[in-house]
Amino acid sequence: MFKKILLLISIFQFQISNSQSLYFPPTTGTVWDTTSIESLGWCRDKTAPLFDYLQTRNSKAFIVLKDGKIVIEKYFDKFTKDSLWYWASAGKTLTAFAVGLAQEDGFLKLSDTSSKYLGKGWMNGPQAKEDLITLRHHLTMTTGLDDGVPENNCTLDTCLKYKADAGSRWAYHNGPYTLLDKVIETSTGKNLNLYLSTKLKTPTGMNGLFIKLGYDNVYISNARSFARFGLLMLNKGDWNGTKIMKDQTYYTQMTNTSQSLNNSYGYLWWLNGKNNFMVPGLQLVLPGSLNPNSPADMYSAMGKNGQLLNIIPSQNLVVIRMGNAPNSSEVPFLMNDTIFIKLKAVMCKTGEINLSKVEPNKFSLYPNPISNYIMIESLVNAELTVYTISGQEVFKTKTFEKTNRINTSSLLAGVYIFSLKTEDGCRYFRVVKD
Repeated sequence: MFKKILLLISIFQFQISNSQSLYFPPTTGTVWDTTSIESLGWCRDKTAPLFDYLQTRNSKAFIVLKDGKIVIEKYFDKFTKDSLWYWASAGKTLTAFAVGLAQEDGFLKLSDTSSKYLGKGWMNGPQAKEDLITLRHHLTMTTGLDDGVPENNCTLDTCLKYKADAGSRWAYHNGPYTLLDKVIETSTGKNLNLYLSTKLKTPTGMNGLFIKLGYDNVYISNARSFARFGLLMLNKGDWNGTKIMKDQTYYTQMTNTSQSLNNSYGYLWWLNGKNNFMVPGLQLVLPGSLNPNSPADMYSAMGKNGQLLNIIPSQNLVVIRMGNAPNSSEVPFLMNDTIFIKLKAVMCKTGEINLSKVEPNKFSLYPNPISNYIMIESLVNAELTVYTISGQEVFKTKTFEKTNRINTSSLLAGVYIFSLKTEDGCRYFRVVKD
């Protein structure tokens, strides 16, 4: 018992010291303290490859915070700290935060059925199946509704078709997520912008608004506001002593595995360092970490065309990237991983970014990226199936073994999943075609 008490005291002291060690910029004005790369013992000469990579990938803004202070702030293509840009699906995390605040305020419970706020018949399926869907299922992408409909963003009942019981299937589906905005409005009596303005934006100095674009609500702000939200998350919902999110149970649930289907997904946050992950549009559970070259404790907001917000608690780091789609085959989670490879070179003093280990397996695939062929070395008999990142099967081979040269000249540029099936099961690999 005495040891347990000492442990609790030490954890409490660490949490206090961690909070006190973080700097928070004023909520008004443009002042934001900086820390030089040299003072951290990092390597300034290694920033050039990082900036070159970001520029060739159509980046607009890149910010690194260490202990809350700006270490790197770089803008490209006439973009400035005052320029506005969209968060795309990275804005989902703002909605997740708002749901947590609404529950804390007593307006809703995650265990409530969705129909309590959306009305009966909000989806296309039997009433008994609708009654199974709760707010938690919207937050975890497990409503069981069909994500393969022609318009994935559609929020009309005709688009929200029953496919599986709630909680039994993970699928990245924008329509059910967007309906959380209506849940917040119905439960609080305020729209999402007004609710977040008083609860989040004013006490942190964030700017920006959710703008309705078709079925979607897209958040638009400057890059520093993106970083402010990251700093708030790094300090577990506390902004310089102002406890914006008091419910630490919800915060913990939001930033940890939320269901058993996709270990790398929380409440609309992507989680690194887990033993498997799923990606949008693909009903495959892929082994290993989402970003194997990134810190294992990192959790991320990721949006279309590479809108990225990364929080690394173990190192008091926040890293954000805004911009257009990279002019290569990279998708956001692959680009995110490459950014951290190059950022690790900048953090040369101690190699602070610890890389998670890639699980050993019975196969070797090279080169990667590929061009006209790929070599596959296998220690056992295997059958190869190749999928696009959206889950469409491209081709399948007969069983083979040992070293094989596979012709890939017919593949278009993009990201593919190579599935190697053996008697023991399947192994999956991400392969990029230039």
